[in-house]
Amino acid sequence: MIKAVFFDLYGTLAGFSPSRYEIQSAACAQFGIVLTEHGTLRGYGKADALMTRQNATFPLRDMNEEEIYDFFKQYERKVILGSGVDVDLETAGEIWRAVRAIPYDMVILDDVVPNLITLKNRGLVLGLISNMNSFGRDLLEKFELQKHIDFAVTSREVGMEKPHPKIFERALDLSRVLPIESIHVGDQIGSDVDGAERSGITPVLLDRDRNHTTFDRYSRIESMDELVSVLDSLE
Repeated sequence: MIKAVFFDLYGTLAGFSPSRYEIQSAACAQFGIVLTEHGTLRGYGKADALMTRQNATFPLRDMNEEEIYDFFKQYERKVILGSGVDVDLETAGEIWRAVRAIPYDMVILDDVVPNLITLKNRGLVLGLISNMNSFGRDLLEKFELQKHIDFAVTSREVGMEKPHPKIFERALDLSRVLPIESIHVGDQIGSDVDGAERSGITPVLLDRDRNHTTFDRYSRIESMDELVSVLDSLE
């Protein structure tokens, strides 16, 4: 019986406003580069996978400013390459700086709160597991999720990023459930699916951008509205 549901934050519960495509398009236009929406989402899929691999070996929170900039040159290049445009690393770095100069915010996505309410009404423990370099309580306050999510665990507090088991184990301790009694919902195969699997937690891949349409290791959904059906099937 499932007693707890854990969630990733970025790409799962929250997204950018303006959208990543709008931000990237505005920045790239300054360099005469035209992106496609599908290509941008595909590029972000590759770029976020790169970030997962990086955080597993040398986390960004441990880097100095120069190292962070060097990483995001590669990250930005992959984002742009999704639209079939290849740029050198120096140009990618300049575009990344242009991206950073565009005002944006991260907001909770429209399908999130109604489904969190449904899950809470089922008596489930709900937790947040994030690689963001923030304190958990600050994340819950920023996104006004205190009424809907019981706790948040972050890499800053634990000292380890997903997919390391330690961050998942902290969530299990706080929820007081066994791994087999929990699921973890996230948008990244490397950090969310693989990390949960290694900890004995059942993963659910939330593939909002449809970058993993052939994924069949565990349940795959494209919106939070499908999550209740997955829970019912697991029961």
